[in-house]
Amino acid sequence: MIVALLALGASATGPEIDTRYTSDNQNSRVQFIVIHYTEGNFASSLETLTHGDVSSHYLVDVSPPTIYRLVDETRRAWHAGPASWQGHTYINANSVGIEIVNRGPSGSASESGPYEPYGGPQILAVVALVRDIERRHEVRPDRIAGHAEVLPQQKVDPGPLFPWHRLFEAGLVPWPDMDAVMAARPSFERQLPDAHWFQRHLASHGSAIVQTGLFDEQTRRVMQAFQMRYRPARFDGAPDAETAALLDVITRPDGLRLIGADGHEHLWKA
Repeated sequence: MIVALLALGASATGPEIDTRYTSDNQNSRVQFIVIHYTEGNFASSLETLTHGDVSSHYLVDVSPPTIYRLVDETRRAWHAGPASWQGHTYINANSVGIEIVNRGPSGSASESGPYEPYGGPQILAVVALVRDIERRHEVRPDRIAGHAEVLPQQKVDPGPLFPWHRLFEAGLVPWPDMDAVMAARPSFERQLPDAHWFQRHLASHGSAIVQTGLFDEQTRRVMQAFQMRYRPARFDGAPDAETAALLDVITRPDGLRLIGADGHEHLWKA
């Protein structure tokens, strides 16, 4: 009886915990921010994300561009699936998911589109939200990714019309040194690398890709996700000189730039 009462007391109030000491060796559990589109309108998206089999920490509507918190950041949301980025898996456990109300290629028979444009005020809200999450959790700029990048074999969101360069201009994500890209491109126009080269560089960038040495379907999808972010004018997943130049520069130690608090581009290293 005494044991049962003691157990009951402990479960009701919890043990007394001394919080005077804090370890220096810690950081936030949130290591990634993953951006999605909903592929539906607000009503259907809200229903899916609150009562369906998936969830997200935030939902950003179009008009007015309202940010809704659906899952507290201290809890896991089911938004990323079996994703992988930079060798990290179980990304649902250490990421914040942002769903943007946008139909994507809804109604189209092909992932090539046409895609629904994003609203300007809606993107401003997304930028503000990403900035706030990144600041509070000290998320590395190269760990802000699209769903297609972390799950390329299954997803294409946030699609080719999501303005990643706007996030670069806001100082949130790194971008390749475009002067270096232009300088590198002619050599790739003369001789395009083989599939092994593309697969190695995509893996070095952070993508999950099997090194088959073939321009196979899985490579096409990974390359398509890369192109949607950095070269959205053409995202067929086919190898070409511009994609090779972008990959070459992005994977160099001095190939990435980040806009600092002073408004100028600076070398960025992980």
